[in-house]
Amino acid sequence: MQSSGIQSSDIQSSESQSNELQQLLQPITRFLGCATPTAWLQQAAQPESLTTLLCDHLMCELKAAQSAMYLIRRYAADENSAEALLQWLKPYEDFTYRQQGDWRSLAALSLKKSMIPTASSPFAQDLIDKMVLLIKEELHHFYQVLQVMADNGIVYQKINSSRYAKGLLRHVSTYEPAAIVDKLICGAYIEARSCERFARLAPLLPARIADFYTSLLRSEARHYQDYLSLAKQIAGSDISERVAFFGKIEADLIMTPDTDFKFHSGSPVLAAVKQSAA
Repeated sequence: MQSSGIQSSDIQSSESQSNELQQLLQPITRFLGCATPTAWLQQAAQPESLTTLLCDHLMCELKAAQSAMYLIRRYAADENSAEALLQWLKPYEDFTYRQQGDWRSLAALSLKKSMIPTASSPFAQDLIDKMVLLIKEELHHFYQVLQVMADNGIVYQKINSSRYAKGLLRHVSTYEPAAIVDKLICGAYIEARSCERFARLAPLLPARIADFYTSLLRSEARHYQDYLSLAKQIAGSDISERVAFFGKIEADLIMTPDTDFKFHSGSPVLAAVKQSAA
């Protein structure tokens, strides 16, 4: 007679997965200058925050794909390849910004052309390889977020971007190659923070959404590593000073009070006021 209880193999599998995720998160925890504030997690766990959280998450996936596309078009691909990238992302942008098209049709879309690197760039092929994979994964995540929203009866709503990415990118150098190195470092921080928040959010959300967020951790961790390795490769020298510089900016954006609750926002200002009054 088979037992209906939890089997020891199930417990071992769960423990193994937990240990694997902890190992995955360790370098990200070391890389980031701070953990997500408890006040933000408390706000994110409220049922009324779910619509904003998912709509902004959707926008973040598209923005991540657009940022990677920009790097390929600006630094690595020929003109025809650059145009193919624009056409690849257009239906996603039409849906997000102009609310055109059926989101279910996005599942069948793919890049129709091989990317041709520019002959003058020694790092072009590596940048193309890493960023095309990133775009594919971010667009797949975009579609998955829409599925989660549909399953939970949430209708997509256009919302404004948070201060987070702009707050990082405004400090990017204005000359090359320092500019691309800084952009890649910013990309690493954005992906690392996303990974950290997925991990900390998952236990606070409904089970199916929690499972989805946990499933994103490996790709987000790899994206952070890809951005950072490209930055080191292109710089050709020690970038620890610039990494630390952007790390302080990123931590400040995460820790300081923020009136606008979003996926990458800072500590909710209302929570900060309550804490100071307590």
